[in-house]
Amino acid sequence: MTTAQTAPPPSMRLRELAFAAACAAALRAAARLGVPDALGDHPMTAEDLAAAVKAEARPLRRLLRTLSCYGVFAELPDGTFAHTDVSRLLREDDPNSLRAISLWCTEPWTWDAWPRLDEAVRTGRNVIEDLYGKEFFPYLNEDAPESADVFNRAMTTSSVQSARDVADFLDLSGSSSVADLGGGQGHVLASLLDKYPSLHGTLLDLPRVVDNALPRLRPGGDLADRACVVPGDVRVSVPVAADVYIIKNILEWDDDSTARTLRNVRAAGGPGARVVVIENLVDDSPSMRFSTAMDLLLLLNVGGAKHTTDSMVGRLTEAGLVIDDIRPVNPYLHAFDCHVPG
Repeated sequence: MTTAQTAPPPSMRLRELAFAAACAAALRAAARLGVPDALGDHPMTAEDLAAAVKAEARPLRRLLRTLSCYGVFAELPDGTFAHTDVSRLLREDDPNSLRAISLWCTEPWTWDAWPRLDEAVRTGRNVIEDLYGKEFFPYLNEDAPESADVFNRAMTTSSVQSARDVADFLDLSGSSSVADLGGGQGHVLASLLDKYPSLHGTLLDLPRVVDNALPRLRPGGDLADRACVVPGDVRVSVPVAADVYIIKNILEWDDDSTARTLRNVRAAGGPGARVVVIENLVDDSPSMRFSTAMDLLLLLNVGGAKHTTDSMVGRLTEAGLVIDDIRPVNPYLHAFDCHVPG
């Protein structure tokens, strides 16, 4: 039976860290093979699992043994394997599924980029343009559409899981219109329209993204008469007039893109417009290992960064916004409530 180890000596801990890519690769392999979905509520042998996912039994047992060391699956005394609370999150049908996010963090381009982290740290620049000859999002959408789909599913997962928290947090009782900028498929917007029956809303995101906007927001949907779906790039322009602008987890690009986006929002809203920026922070989070790892990945792909409270305050004030309040939305998200001065 393989169990998760605790408190290894420093020499072994460093060896484990140096081999951490093996764990990431094993998570990706298990998810892509469909092992978490094939394993139900009862333990199964590696042979039965292999037959279910059309793999070879012996290497599959090795894969499961590796993951069991990290608490992803459990190897039982009789040699069968069972789900753990962690491995269930890799199932497609789990309500809190992190399958798409796990795949996004291990997409093929990440394996090209991570070895160049020293270069990114030395220069402060992303490495994607040198690797692929173009910026990250054009590369993703033009040359790696499957990875772009994984990205969109991962962002949707994140939005679905946080949409209700955001809607519960925001008080828009005095507003008649709201715009969700870079809002993905519109889960946050739909939750807000459900909460405020007289509110009108606009979803703005890249064409490839809003093509898959929630059916509820599109013609024929139950929210369509109060919703507008607009394709566009907030870094180029914000062609939407609204009382409130929501910007959630998209100000992590390079400084120039972030500055342009905030200027565009300020120009679109005009004096008195409310701007609510919602972000994961690397200085106030119970998930520092994940957040700091994502911070480094942002450096690699877009030359961006996860924000600290101070860095976010700096970006907002440099853009000419007045910060009225900073509060946690949930343990992982903070809201910077701002307005455009008169």
